[in-house]
Amino acid sequence: MAATTTTAASVSAAGAGGAGAEDRVLATAQQIVKSLNNAPKDVRDDMLLIFSSFDNRLSNIKTVMTDQNDALLARLEAAETVIHRWDGGNDSSRHSSSSSGNHHRCSSFSLSFDESPEEATEFLSAVDEIISLLEDLSSENKPDMVDRADSALQMVMSQLEDEFRRILIRNTVPLDAERLYGSMRRVSLSFADGDVVEDFENFGLVADGEGSGNGSRRRLFHERGGSIGCDLWVDLINPTAVEDLKEIAERMIRAGYEKECVQVYSAVRREALDECLAILDVEKLSIEEVQKIDWKSMDEKMKKWIQAVKIAVRVLLAGEKKLCEEIFSGSESSGEVCFNETTKSCVMQLLNFGEAVAIGRRSSEKLFRILDMYDALANVVQCLEVMVSDDFVCREARGVLEALGDAARGTFVEFESNVRNETSKKPTANGEVHPMIRYVMNYMKLIVDYAATLESLLEKDELDGLSRDDSTEESSPLAKRMLRLMTSLESNLEEKSKLYEDGAFRYVFLMNNIYYVVQKVKDSELGKLLGDDWVRKRRGQIRQYATGYLRASWSKVLSALRDENVGGSPSYGRGSSSSASKMALKERFRGFNASFEELYRLQTAWKVPDPQLREELRISISEKVIPAYRAFFGRNKSQIEGGRHAGKYIKYTPDDLESYLPDLFEGNQLVIHPRRKSS
Repeated sequence: MAATTTTAASVSAAGAGGAGAEDRVLATAQQIVKSLNNAPKDVRDDMLLIFSSFDNRLSNIKTVMTDQNDALLARLEAAETVIHRWDGGNDSSRHSSSSSGNHHRCSSFSLSFDESPEEATEFLSAVDEIISLLEDLSSENKPDMVDRADSALQMVMSQLEDEFRRILIRNTVPLDAERLYGSMRRVSLSFADGDVVEDFENFGLVADGEGSGNGSRRRLFHERGGSIGCDLWVDLINPTAVEDLKEIAERMIRAGYEKECVQVYSAVRREALDECLAILDVEKLSIEEVQKIDWKSMDEKMKKWIQAVKIAVRVLLAGEKKLCEEIFSGSESSGEVCFNETTKSCVMQLLNFGEAVAIGRRSSEKLFRILDMYDALANVVQCLEVMVSDDFVCREARGVLEALGDAARGTFVEFESNVRNETSKKPTANGEVHPMIRYVMNYMKLIVDYAATLESLLEKDELDGLSRDDSTEESSPLAKRMLRLMTSLESNLEEKSKLYEDGAFRYVFLMNNIYYVVQKVKDSELGKLLGDDWVRKRRGQIRQYATGYLRASWSKVLSALRDENVGGSPSYGRGSSSSASKMALKERFRGFNASFEELYRLQTAWKVPDPQLREELRISISEKVIPAYRAFFGRNKSQIEGGRHAGKYIKYTPDDLESYLPDLFEGNQLVIHPRRKSS
């Protein structure tokens, strides 16, 4: 009771300042009563009685306190009325609404922002009121009212959560894959000369529907993945719904329901992104499943993956980031968590396929698709790291990128090994370009299109086995590898040429193949990598092969045109009129005819595919053979023409021979011997 007297004295002293201090006195008294909220009710009543008896100015404290309590209760009840009106599961609320004449609400008792925007605004105001009440009650000792407000908050948060989910699902915009594909700029790489190649088992090639087995052939074609323009954008959520989602998210976070809000958003949007990947034809496959896919199917899946990676990061993830920033603008941390949780599954699904490809069996034909995958991921990984703050996902992305780089490097090494060790023992039937040479050169032409990527991947590799004549210290890593590849290719070609027993045929085979190689190098970016000196040396080789061909093929023919041992004269143009010399001369003509006809029979079946090389060879033959035969024919025909059976020995004029030369190297297997074209 002493404490009560002291307190009353304090109030009296506070009021001694005159009428001007009346408000302060009243406020102080209210604060004192308020501080006794935890005291028993009779103690509080005693204090109010003391105040009112002590000074009539304090007689209305109880009324003021009661009014404040009533105001809080009125606010709560008003808010409850609004939120119960939207509670579709509350039968009493539904009955109350119907009986009171609010028939327009009977058809929609569940919360729907897009169908009832005005009521939604009213509902959100009620939510704000409840949150504010709980904030105001935090300093009051009103447990019953706090429990009631908290119960109302739980109900309203459940409603908002459902509506948040419904808006997200209803307003998700399906991905238009055709529009995205149509906007991508594609680069197609193929061989302008229309080369086709046979399949090689040790190069890992598989026939693709144009036959199978040893005779299958196919056109080489490679389409690089398209690039996406920086201005490409798609709406993942209907823009008109974003503001409603933002309003709900702000209130759930303010009320302490951030976790629930993030979970709903992440679950719905994660499923939407999974659906986007399905639309882009990206399947969920385990590493084991990927390893079992045949190459033709795998190639298609790799192409789709390349497109999907670009679209996923540049379009889907970028759009998702923007959405999270807009919807959770009031809470940066919530937006970040939402984005990471939403996109992790999508990103990991893509990365898992990339990893499966990287650790798969290496074969030459996979190189360019793996390089496409590497480039696609390399071009988006920095963008991915800027958006995603999940360290695990970023490490995985870098790890898969590195693994794809290792796979590309290893596949390139595998290709080099295949070139060195290609051991097919079947020579081409007519000496033309070997299918392996076509394949390797066209493969190397494609390699050049990936020069920038391969330069970076091969930069740290140590390399030996290069000739000093071909390599310089200034050569780039890729140039050195290509030079070594060419060395291996030429060595392999030299071994294959030994399959031809006919020396002249061997030279034609080497000529055809080296000429083809030089043309491929000269007409592409390979020329810049290998250098002009390399091309000049190979042109010199071609001339040497041509000389070797002429010597091996036509020496026997030309030897029949010499006059040695004809009439004892070692020189041309000094024939003998004796019967012995005539017989020897006839044998010379007979020998020439036989040699020429045998060459004609063989070499019309040989093939020189390149028209320029074919014409150059014919000119060389003409320049070497026709003048010699013309001279021999002019010196000796008079000695034979007057005798019996002259046509048996003089079967061809010089003009005849010249007219037969265009038949050579046409690959005509049906020609057996030349037919006389003039009399």
